[in-house]
Amino acid sequence: MKSSEIRERYLAFFEGKGCKRMPSSSLIPDDPSMLLTSAGMVQFKPYFLQQKQLEKPFIGTTTVQKCLRTTDIENIGVTGRHLSFFEMLGNFSFGDYFKQEMCAWAYEFCTEVLEFDPERLRFTVYLDDDETEEIWMSLGIPREHITRLGAEDNFWTAGPTGPCGPSSELYYDQGPEFGCGRPDCAPGCDCDRFLEFWNCVFTQYDRQEDGTLVPLPKKNIDTGMGLERTAALIQGVSSNYETDILRGLIAVGERLSGKGYGVDAQTDLSLRILADHSRAITFMIADGILPSNEGRGYVLRRLLRRAMRHGQLIGIEPPFLNHYLSAVIVEMGPIYPELLESQSLIARVMVAEEERFAQTLRQGQTFLDHALSRLADGGVLDGKIAFELHDRYGFPIDLTVEIAAEQGFSVDRPGFDVHMEEQRKRARSHVKDEAWNTYGGVFNDILNETGATTFIGYDHYQTEATVLALIVDGQRVNGIEEGTQAQVVLDRTPFYGEMGGQVGDTGDITSKNGAVFSVADTRVYEGSVFAHVGTIEGALNLGDQVEARIDSLRRERIQRNHTATHLLHLVLRQVLGEHVKQAGSLVAPDRLRFDFTHFEQISSEQLQRIEQMVNDLIMEDGDVSSYETSLDEARQSGVTALFGEKYGENVRVLKAGDDSRELCGGTHVSHTGQIGLIKILSESSVGANLRRIEAITSFDALRYVNHIENELRNTASNLKASLFTVAERVENLLARLHELEGELKREKRASLSDDVTMLSESAIDVGYPLVVARIDGLNVEDLRNVWDVLRTQLGEGCAAVLGSESSEGTPLLLAAGTAAAVQAGFDAGALIKLISPMIKGGGGGKPTMAQAGGKDASGLDGALERARQAASH
Repeated sequence: MKSSEIRERYLAFFEGKGCKRMPSSSLIPDDPSMLLTSAGMVQFKPYFLQQKQLEKPFIGTTTVQKCLRTTDIENIGVTGRHLSFFEMLGNFSFGDYFKQEMCAWAYEFCTEVLEFDPERLRFTVYLDDDETEEIWMSLGIPREHITRLGAEDNFWTAGPTGPCGPSSELYYDQGPEFGCGRPDCAPGCDCDRFLEFWNCVFTQYDRQEDGTLVPLPKKNIDTGMGLERTAALIQGVSSNYETDILRGLIAVGERLSGKGYGVDAQTDLSLRILADHSRAITFMIADGILPSNEGRGYVLRRLLRRAMRHGQLIGIEPPFLNHYLSAVIVEMGPIYPELLESQSLIARVMVAEEERFAQTLRQGQTFLDHALSRLADGGVLDGKIAFELHDRYGFPIDLTVEIAAEQGFSVDRPGFDVHMEEQRKRARSHVKDEAWNTYGGVFNDILNETGATTFIGYDHYQTEATVLALIVDGQRVNGIEEGTQAQVVLDRTPFYGEMGGQVGDTGDITSKNGAVFSVADTRVYEGSVFAHVGTIEGALNLGDQVEARIDSLRRERIQRNHTATHLLHLVLRQVLGEHVKQAGSLVAPDRLRFDFTHFEQISSEQLQRIEQMVNDLIMEDGDVSSYETSLDEARQSGVTALFGEKYGENVRVLKAGDDSRELCGGTHVSHTGQIGLIKILSESSVGANLRRIEAITSFDALRYVNHIENELRNTASNLKASLFTVAERVENLLARLHELEGELKREKRASLSDDVTMLSESAIDVGYPLVVARIDGLNVEDLRNVWDVLRTQLGEGCAAVLGSESSEGTPLLLAAGTAAAVQAGFDAGALIKLISPMIKGGGGGKPTMAQAGGKDASGLDGALERARQAASH
């Protein structure tokens, strides 16, 4: 049975029991406390917390969740069990079915669908969970096949307090040949005989601060079955890497390297790491994670660079990861459509990162090898060197640790961590403190008590509403008085809350008694609670009836910019390629900023074409409309999903003109012609593989064009030229200026020649002719020209030390000598090093020529005299 069949059988089985089949959520979790999605239940936290309700007649949900864990990256590839990316089969109940049904269905699925031998199945329960043991026994499971384990193995908790409950795990007996030989060997033993493949958590208690377990009013089910581990059992192989999907990826490495799997242990390790990491890399990029030196991007870069190194170890020449990408998409693309949607982007990111790392890998390896060669056997590499490898060569610390371990050395991790933390402190020194984000718990309570805010701002700019909550300094209050800064939550609102790059609305909330709350911003908490941020004039209380009115002119400017970003996104993909994905945006009233994936600077010709094409779409005055549909249907119809964005089951599609269709919850114009005009201001890089366009629209664009026209008219007037001959006129003037500058240099050089003749006559004999002189008004190039003339006039064996206060007031020094003078004892570099402190400067060079600049021109004469004395001795 292939992995794809196991996956489908699981989903179909629980769908048949009344569970709703739902897609995997992104590897980027909604929970800001989590770096990456590592379990199937993550997307269902709002359901477990009763913030969301599952529609009837469904009694639960079932998913196959893509997960990623890298806490034990050093074990990936070493053991047959550890993976970075894996799929977790799961089914969940939020107060409907519980233990009896779950245990019965688990046994049914294992014995009848997967066709496991019941005699091979083993079960664990929590120490005092008699209920679950009795349920298993009622299904015909012998007591001797049930093991009781402690809280570490069979009791799940969310923290010191809160939801918790016992769990029951299902194991498969692989046979005594996999075991430790002890007569008491059973599930929980460290040997490989009993392999755990399914964990069923029964969340039934609320733990209090005193440790008391209070039964929850609604009991939940949270299960997880590892697809790769289950496939290994069904397919009769001893390692996750020998299952069909991963073995297919190992075959890619065999083909590229020309080496077989199962022949050499070190080669096998590299082939397993490549198979695992390539799959993880593919899914991470598809979900919007790009390589960087922080957070999720750093995890991705670690995996990329570890994979690249192991490819190099077995003789695979980069770039090669695109071969793995193709294999992953063939096998898993039909299940995860985001892989197909992002295929070109994934390929470009892989190639760009491989090329970038290839430039430093060889240098870094040489640096590390040299450092290790200086250590005694079993020595410890200094943490500072490990940090330098990370900082200069891009070596993730675990890669340094791995290479060192291969040669019998260890790394000073604490020392490395000290240097890393110092770097992070420097980076954090100017980070803005976002105080409002500390109020999540308050808004969670509001959501549970009053429900989501009804947003009516797509069609209305004002509404009657009721005050549901008032928050001051993170605390809920019953009323606010004159001058108080607060957040106001209404039952309904026309104010758009900051989301998806679009800034929040501003405006006024006016009560029946005349109080006015001036809204400076609108934000959204817990996904659906709109908080109006501002200051009160008068007094406002809970339950007050108010009129909420947005600043409509400001909103209309925002809407023009937002629809323009959609048209810009469409055109960028048409001009630059399908790899372009939106990676961030700012939609404000006065400008728009659009970040996107691309791998090189956009040429001026391309930028002009992009701007013209967007304006063409604006002038077509196409209809702008929206509709709601399911995420699956939207994807199947080719709607653009934004890079790295997380969506619910139902989505809003924004259609602008004939060709632009994106998932978007923002506000927009009704026709593209209402945008008026777009003018691109700049295009720049904002990180590896990321570009940024900044633009303005409508009246802002018109004002900008008018300003440019006025500047052009003034310039044309000053040049006595017509508007459209200004460029030609300036080119001619610059050419004439260049010509005159050349003539001036030639005259200056001729004048210098006469002056230098006088300098030559002032040369002193210090064993060779030496000129020490000050000639003000010269730059470094002029001083070099003086030396050239001196050398011609004095002949071989001469030297000079020259000083000048430039026209900008900067003191300059130049020392130069011929090879013969150097042989006679002259050293320009040493002289400059000696005298440059006297002008509060520094410099250097070779014995034949050196120079310095400084800050104190008053020290020039003393410096030259010091040089004269030094050269004379």
